[in-house]
Amino acid sequence: MRIRFCYTIAGILSLGAALSGNSGPAAAADLGLITKAPVGSCTEIVFTCENGHQYPLCPRAVSVEGEVVTASLLTGRGGVHVRHVPMGVGYRYAGRGIWLDGFRENALLNFGKHHQVACTIAHS
Repeated sequence: MRIRFCYTIAGILSLGAALSGNSGPAAAADLGLITKAPVGSCTEIVFTCENGHQYPLCPRAVSVEGEVVTASLLTGRGGVHVRHVPMGVGYRYAGRGIWLDGFRENALLNFGKHHQVACTIAHS
């Protein structure tokens, strides 16, 4: 009985310490891509990749904070519908056979399991 009481008190104290910790809010760029352009505009977020190609991202739905929720990633063969996948750190936009993992301005564009290209975001 005495041990249970001690564990309960220790749990409450550690929970209080965790909740009162000074963890700063995550930057918006760490959570997903931010846009100020209207939905459907393909000029604001463009991925410039090491393979010499540019891949514009055309937002379809944007959250209240301006975070791109769904978009079309324009490849050489047309657009691929991608959706924001919540991550612990960074962002991921995934679609059929393609996904984009990134943190701030740096990203990796994956074309399937065996082909990826390093990219950077060129804001206009």
